[in-house]
Amino acid sequence: MNNYILKEIKPLHLKDAVKNAQKVFNNYPITHFPIIENTKLVGSIAEADIQTIENKEDVLESYSYLLNSFFADKKATVLELLKIFADNDTNIIPVLNDFKEYIGYFDLSDILDIFSTSPFMNEESETLIIEKIRTDYSMSEVTQIIESNGGKLLGLYVSEKKSDSIQITIKVISNELNEIMQTFRRYDYKIISMHENDIYLEDLKNRSEYLQKYLEI
Repeated sequence: MNNYILKEIKPLHLKDAVKNAQKVFNNYPITHFPIIENTKLVGSIAEADIQTIENKEDVLESYSYLLNSFFADKKATVLELLKIFADNDTNIIPVLNDFKEYIGYFDLSDILDIFSTSPFMNEESETLIIEKIRTDYSMSEVTQIIESNGGKLLGLYVSEKKSDSIQITIKVISNELNEIMQTFRRYDYKIISMHENDIYLEDLKNRSEYLQKYLEI
């Protein structure tokens, strides 16, 4: 991720005036920006907060209570970064080295580009959403079901948790998607996503139509 660490905008300091920070936000489409002291990150100031300060000659140190504390290690993964972006509602993340010194920042648009061009997102595949009782869910079981039916698992993640059940979104490459879905059902997984040529749903539809015709006789 080192290639994506940016240094275009110089960090602010506690002794900088409020007007300097406001100028940075006016010039760049950012939600936060880091403030450092002796190469160490003190925190990040939000545009929503800095723009409400009327006395532009005040120094940022007077408003240290407004600082947000979030950052990333230069070795952070894309998923870790996306979580930090989401948790802090920001489009910039300060980056620290092994000595906890500020070395630059990650920009949300760059990280989204990395994620969107990954095989998980780009490779032609099917997306399955399955659901099962939380206490019965097993990651290894999900993987085994896919691979035993000749499928190739690109990735999966827990997309929803309820009090008694869990939903998993799966990206899979397979020419035998129906077999995978039927096996999931045999293991008491519910298929949440809709798929063309789902034999199970087609069978239910045919039975329903037959029953309807029978009742009309």
